[in-house]
Amino acid sequence: MNFDRFFKLISYAVVFCGFFSLFVSGGVGAVSTLLFVSVLIAAWFLEGSRWQISERFGTVSVFIVVPLFYIDRKYQVTGFSGNVADLAAMLAKMILVLAAIKLLQRKAERDWLFLYLMAFFEVLLAAGLSISPLYLASLILYLLVTICAIVTFEIRKTSASINRNSNYKKTENKEKTFAKIPLARLPLTAISLLVLIIIFAAPLFFALPRVGSAGLGSNQKGLSSVTGFSDSVSLGEIGQLLQNDQIVMRARIDKTDGKNFGALHWRGVALDTFDNKRWSKSKKDFRESFVKLERGFFLIDYPAANTVSTVQTIYLEPIDMPVLFALSRAVAVEGSFPSEPYKDSELYKDSEGSITFQRGDHGRLSYKVNSDRSLPDVKDLKSDNGNYPSEAKRYLQLPEKLDERIVALAAQITEKQANRYDKAKAVENYLQTQFGYTLEMKAKGEEPLADFLFNVREGHCEYFATAMAIMLRTQGIATRVVNGFQQGEYNETADVFVVKQKDAHSWVEVYFPRENAWIPFDPTPFAGQDGGAAQTGIVGKFNRYLEALETFWIQYFVSYDNQEQRSLMRSVKNSFAEYQAKTSVWLGEMQYYLSDWWREVRGDKGLQASARAVAFGIGYLLAAILGIILIVWLYRKIRRLDVWQRICAWLKFRNETTIVEFYERMQKVLASKGFTRAAHQTPLEFAFALNMPEAVRITEKYNRVRFGEKNLSKDEANEIENWLKELEVNPIGK
Repeated sequence: MNFDRFFKLISYAVVFCGFFSLFVSGGVGAVSTLLFVSVLIAAWFLEGSRWQISERFGTVSVFIVVPLFYIDRKYQVTGFSGNVADLAAMLAKMILVLAAIKLLQRKAERDWLFLYLMAFFEVLLAAGLSISPLYLASLILYLLVTICAIVTFEIRKTSASINRNSNYKKTENKEKTFAKIPLARLPLTAISLLVLIIIFAAPLFFALPRVGSAGLGSNQKGLSSVTGFSDSVSLGEIGQLLQNDQIVMRARIDKTDGKNFGALHWRGVALDTFDNKRWSKSKKDFRESFVKLERGFFLIDYPAANTVSTVQTIYLEPIDMPVLFALSRAVAVEGSFPSEPYKDSELYKDSEGSITFQRGDHGRLSYKVNSDRSLPDVKDLKSDNGNYPSEAKRYLQLPEKLDERIVALAAQITEKQANRYDKAKAVENYLQTQFGYTLEMKAKGEEPLADFLFNVREGHCEYFATAMAIMLRTQGIATRVVNGFQQGEYNETADVFVVKQKDAHSWVEVYFPRENAWIPFDPTPFAGQDGGAAQTGIVGKFNRYLEALETFWIQYFVSYDNQEQRSLMRSVKNSFAEYQAKTSVWLGEMQYYLSDWWREVRGDKGLQASARAVAFGIGYLLAAILGIILIVWLYRKIRRLDVWQRICAWLKFRNETTIVEFYERMQKVLASKGFTRAAHQTPLEFAFALNMPEAVRITEKYNRVRFGEKNLSKDEANEIENWLKELEVNPIGK
């Protein structure tokens, strides 16, 4: 491949890599993709032809396009809304249009640089849009190709400058200059430079945490709309999520005491008022605020005495609700949350214990939660029949119009139970075993709860939770409904629970006044509590590995902040401390064994034990000496293998540089035999004087490459290597 064609290929590859980064990040749609790829292919075939647009026309077009996009943004001609996502989409389209214009025109050096710059802006913009690890692959490809392109561009530019100032004919000089350029080596050089960049940049990358939200506020599928977590939720809203496979969050359990560690529930919002069709909060305006303490966390509540908190790290996808999900009962939260300008970030807790934050942009969030999951003993709950305080009366509220059959059914189920806890368990068991589970919205009418209990007799989690809460309220037991998520599918590779919208769930919390505790109950049949079957087989394993890769990408690239930095440093410190402890234990054991052996040698345990210890010591010493001798022998044996010389020759293969190395090796061999070249001798005169055919052949090759502007082929290099071996082995003159 000639140099000009290589330069064209590598430059177009840079343009394509910039576009590809935008494509994998979701920054361009199908129409834009089709149009730009068509322009790229057309420009390749039109390059150097008379059909290219003139440089002047291209420059004028660029100066016209930029103001047009500005006018569109300012006056919303094409429906531009002005939010961050739309701004990113507009910038992507503008960059692609500018690149397309430059591709179709006749190009000077500055035009190629303009295309390189546009590709860089595309990659930079994609970094803000992307959440996928595919972006990492596109970035590495872009860096590799761009390094090759810049090196090639500089060679081309320097060569053109030399030709302009040279007395030789430009065409001949250009051909001679480019003929010497090892184009096949450029990718290897680029890879080497890229590896060096990564080696030096990686420590800095992990030393400097990211600030702000991760990305420009959207994932590849846009902002997730998650219903069922507002102050007012219609009966059936959660069912809309149960048929959606989109990921809501990833959660890792970092520390736990192992107690109450059955099926996990990620708590979202709790509601206390029911009007036959919807649940809502009676205290909508109540909001307790919390600011970050000096130690970097928000103290939401206080844990019970002598308990070990369960620590979770949550990676929350962009959603349209400012709710923080966590295991109940959250006592401390650590993370960086959006805040108003010039104000510290704040968290809020409502009257039902739900945690929210100040919604700024819709970026991804990562945060850590400490939860006190301890529960009172069952015997204490069974004996808790104390009176409710006035504040808890709202948890006994019933709809103005309630079907009397619900009251009678609740009384029938609980008539043999003597305490609140047993009554709650009786209703929970009845609903789990006597009703069917379905995602279909079958219960209808003015009183869908009654329709569910007495006609349809099947539904999803919302109906079961509502039925249990209302039935217990008819028996004077305080309850509330909680909306959140089931634990999700566990990914053992990434050690995280992957929670999707289909894992949305509703359950019940029952209040016990003497213990001052809300106890969770889940009346949904077990068919609705498994969150759907996990994928199995090769496809399932492959998808889990992809999810693990994406989790790693989000944790250490997209959402890597101060919290993750501390976590990483803590992990490194713990690993080092663990290694140090194991080393210390091993050294202590060795010291003990040596001390014990020396006591035996001294005769502290008798003459027979002393002789045995001395014999063992001599045996170990001889074994160590033999081992060292064997290692040295193996090292020398392996070093003499031809394979290493071949590998070294292949790695060192170069044209002029290689022949110089060969000639220097020959001089060293001859010097070891007592022959050195005099100052007045030319290399060829010296070789003929030796009467050695191998030395003459090597010197002729040396002269041809150094002074004849000829390249050394790989076969010739192998041939010279064999001649040098003959010189090393054979005596002079043979």
